[in-house]
Amino acid sequence: MTSSDDVAAQAVMVPMLPCADVDVMLEFWTALGLKQTYRQVRPNPYVSVALGAIDLHYYGLDEWDPEQSHSTCAIVVPDTRPLFELFQTGLRARYGKVPVTGFPRITRPRERANNGGLSGFSVIDPAGNWVRVSRKPTEKIQPSGDAVQWTSAGGGRLAKAVENAVVLADSHGDVPQARKALLGALRRAPEDTRPVDRARALAFAVELAVRSEDPDDARELLATLEDLVRRTPSRAAKTALAEARATLGEA
Repeated sequence: MTSSDDVAAQAVMVPMLPCADVDVMLEFWTALGLKQTYRQVRPNPYVSVALGAIDLHYYGLDEWDPEQSHSTCAIVVPDTRPLFELFQTGLRARYGKVPVTGFPRITRPRERANNGGLSGFSVIDPAGNWVRVSRKPTEKIQPSGDAVQWTSAGGGRLAKAVENAVVLADSHGDVPQARKALLGALRRAPEDTRPVDRARALAFAVELAVRSEDPDDARELLATLEDLVRRTPSRAAKTALAEARATLGEA
């Protein structure tokens, strides 16, 4: 007789997310590289899309408001970068840019201190659902008490302020608070702060300004970052500048 443990070991859990129009979700995800696996109109609208073991299901809900959405699911993979590049390419082809505001939008892959330092990014779909893509934990990353241990990459106060801002903006979705905290940390940063830490902070501040739909502030921050890189060039600082320019170009 098959035991419940045997059955559970072979189970597959499937996220079912709400949306106003299942066909909008179908068009969105197929543009990003997934394939339709099911669609029905009656008795209830329903659609599913998949890529490998990624399996997303949507059900129609009248008068669904993306602004009020709190639905989410996670995709855990060995490496987040290939999926980000696939989704980014699809977004750019469909919308002519990689959207970082509104619905849909995407965040960049970043290491998250509140997730054991693992990299992750999120796709916020047209219905406002957060599809969170995270790197698979290693044996070294285990829960401490009732949560994953906060894992900082080290560095000075400004570097840690960036880590906190990433958690606020990309994990909690609180861009205004992340922006306020990071700009405050930049103002308070002492003169001897490492240029690379300042460059990374400025680059993320540019992105947060764009995500806050404040292009004027984004351009001012970018000009400050460009001046910093001219004075103290390094590979890491140039990378931060390239990302900031890309963010402004995509917005």
